[in-house]
Amino acid sequence: LYPRLLLAGLLTALPGCMWAAAVDAPAAGALRHTRGGACGEAYTPAYVIQGRGEATSLAGREVTTQGVVVADQEGAAPALRGFYLQDADGDGDAATSDAVFVFNGDRDDVSVGDVVRVSGRVGEFHGQTQVSASAVARCGRGTLAPAPIVLPLTRADMLEAREGMLVTVPQTLHVTGNRHLGRFGQVTVSAHGRLMQPTDVVAPGDAARALQARNELARLIVDDHGNALHPDPIAFGRGGRPLSAANTLRSGDTVAGLTGVLTWTRPGSGADGPGWRIRPLGALGGAARFDASNPRPAVPPQVGGTLRVAAINVLNYFNTFDDGDAATPGCFPSHSDRDCRGARSASEFERQAAKTVAAIAALDADVVGLVEMENDGYGPDSSLHDLVGRLNAAHGRQSHALLDIDARTGRSHAAGGDAIRVAIIYRPARLRPVGVTAVLDAAAFVNGGDGVPRNRPALAQAFEDGGGGRFVLVMNHFKSKGSTCDAPPLPDGEGECSAVRLRAARQLLAWLGSDPTRTGEQDVLVMGDLNAYAMEAPVQAFVRAGYTDLVGRDAGTNGYTYGFDGQWGRLDHALASPSLARQVSRAAVWHVSADEPDVLDYTQRGRSAAQRASLYSADVHRNSDHDPVIVGLDLADGVQATCAPDSTCPPGLAGDER
Repeated sequence: LYPRLLLAGLLTALPGCMWAAAVDAPAAGALRHTRGGACGEAYTPAYVIQGRGEATSLAGREVTTQGVVVADQEGAAPALRGFYLQDADGDGDAATSDAVFVFNGDRDDVSVGDVVRVSGRVGEFHGQTQVSASAVARCGRGTLAPAPIVLPLTRADMLEAREGMLVTVPQTLHVTGNRHLGRFGQVTVSAHGRLMQPTDVVAPGDAARALQARNELARLIVDDHGNALHPDPIAFGRGGRPLSAANTLRSGDTVAGLTGVLTWTRPGSGADGPGWRIRPLGALGGAARFDASNPRPAVPPQVGGTLRVAAINVLNYFNTFDDGDAATPGCFPSHSDRDCRGARSASEFERQAAKTVAAIAALDADVVGLVEMENDGYGPDSSLHDLVGRLNAAHGRQSHALLDIDARTGRSHAAGGDAIRVAIIYRPARLRPVGVTAVLDAAAFVNGGDGVPRNRPALAQAFEDGGGGRFVLVMNHFKSKGSTCDAPPLPDGEGECSAVRLRAARQLLAWLGSDPTRTGEQDVLVMGDLNAYAMEAPVQAFVRAGYTDLVGRDAGTNGYTYGFDGQWGRLDHALASPSLARQVSRAAVWHVSADEPDVLDYTQRGRSAAQRASLYSADVHRNSDHDPVIVGLDLADGVQATCAPDSTCPPGLAGDER
């Protein structure tokens, strides 16, 4: 079987190979006999074990092979419990891999750079070819040059021929996904910058499917040395240092000279399938140094104007907790713990609140629309009252007021029957609500054509500034893509429930055309989480109706607000009616949250005691999973309103209808 001879100090490079091997003679006493013979005797090379297909043809066979250890991940789980063995010479065939994974149980027999001889049974494990070792002998020391791979790939199956081999990527790659950094210690990288959600930049259908296919060929996973759940420390931060609150790893950061062993493995959880991973840690010459190519923004972007309007997702701001204590209050609508979201304890909530207050204060907006607030009314114990109280305490004065929808509509739970709601807070010294506080909660909108509620009710409120200029803010939270609706999704890239969101958009447009605030105001700003990317039907329904996609106009693809599965787009929107669009100075997104690893948020679960301190900072970064949207307005002067008889006029205003 394919006799090989290891020559002391010989540098071997077969014609057509992209790598070379140098092997030293074994140290005295290192040789020992195995069932497959002594070091240097006949063996089955790794490339024969691998073969040309996705699975080995030698499954179930006993073999002896030999090569250089190019990555050592031995030891008990969560280690990979084995090592990667690469043939010293290779066969020069670009269609076959020259390496194989050796499963070695909980033993620790080898080191990186060892030349070893292995006997064992061939098999497949989660799609990766392996030899389950029954005997291992060290035969000396060796080295290998990594084989280059370049992204994007031209075919999805190209990497099969490099499975288990030492590889390098001779180009700069961008971090395009860090969602699993804290959970599995892995980062998704891509060629040519971050990957965009297809339906954020092209029309759903053929164009979106084609872009998705290109995205799949442009990405790889960079993984740590094992399959630990919630690893501690988290290896990949900037500059070769572990992740911490002070040393982040943002999407958009870069890595050059990435070198490691290429594996087809799972991340360590049955919920996530296997994928192509480069594992630099524990590999021969492994390297993965991430550079800070996407700096943290110190302050929100400037949008000009005389008024600032912002919308922010507050990541389930609940001051009632799923604490497992039946004696403590539960959450609406069942008033049990099962409807509580967000923080799971008072200590977690304090961490969440600190980040949320810091972010809203930094936005410095005159009116702020909130998404994912607890739907628990407006009393002194409510989540919204808590948030406004903390903001006022941070400013040292009564800077903000809440819009009490129940009081203004004369209805209980006017914000709907879901556990979360949209809400509005504002600065009474700068604006006052006028007209009718309007809530769109008709079944045609909330259900979106389905048999049960899907969308949260929309909230519309007209505001007037000190010069009499007016506009209507409309806050929304449409049905997510994360669960099914009555109709299955079309294969066009829009995901689940697009039909529900489209019906909601049409209902909202019709409602806005009916003057729900009874002010006659045509200057309308639709904001919030529409759970639809920019080119999808719900957003395009507004564009066709004459609304301007402000963030798309002013920020383009840099206006992303959310990342999912390593792809980026805008779920959070600012859509202006034709008359208001002319009064918008600029719209922008503050990239303070979505680019950050979610492990840097307020959560304590899944973190060691040391990580609860090192991964958290009471600052604006990763205050949510969405980025806030900011709009600057220069409102045209309107007709001055008069004070309500029972109200006090704030400075600069003619009236206050709080």
